[in-house]
Amino acid sequence: MPLTFDDLVTRARSLAAPDGRAVLGLAGSPGAGKTTLAERLVRALNGPGEPWVAHVPMDGFHLADVELDRLGLRDRKGAPETFDAAGYAALLKRLREETDDVVYAPGFERVLEQPVAGAVPVLPTARLVVTEGNYLLLWPRVRSQLDEVWFCAPDEDERLRRLIARHEEFGKSHEDAVAWVLRSDQANAELVAATRDRADLVVPATVLV
Repeated sequence: MPLTFDDLVTRARSLAAPDGRAVLGLAGSPGAGKTTLAERLVRALNGPGEPWVAHVPMDGFHLADVELDRLGLRDRKGAPETFDAAGYAALLKRLREETDDVVYAPGFERVLEQPVAGAVPVLPTARLVVTEGNYLLLWPRVRSQLDEVWFCAPDEDERLRRLIARHEEFGKSHEDAVAWVLRSDQANAELVAATRDRADLVVPATVLV
């Protein structure tokens, strides 16, 4: 039978343990629908009661533009080397181990395209954290902190359409958005696609909306 969203909810729920905290990773290329799936899962799992599932995106670990300028990587923004992978892995380790106090994670402001420190509180009530990002299966130090990683595999034409629309929404002209997607984002997408076979589960296009 085809995989359904309800199947994903059931599988995610089974990861959580009452005496600890599990971390589920959603990986995939830029524009694959990772954030949308994470938000849907968190809403479905939390339901109307006390929240017990948190959402912590990887995007908060983008290096700031001033640092990208210093490193000469501004035109590669979004590539693996433009993230603080060690910092992200360290946060995931804290989330697994520090369950008695609030743990603050950085967020990402898309209008400014800059990380924002301390923007995402993970409360002690969280028994499951859903995290998502491009390179979860590329970085061993990150993968080792994740109970499972699911790979989002949308229709490729739809992924590109959504990605171009996102860049336009946050200020790029259509021409600049297309150019960025085909040059920078697509190179990153090919790198991410090569990690697909390392995933515990592949989420098909029929589940990604």
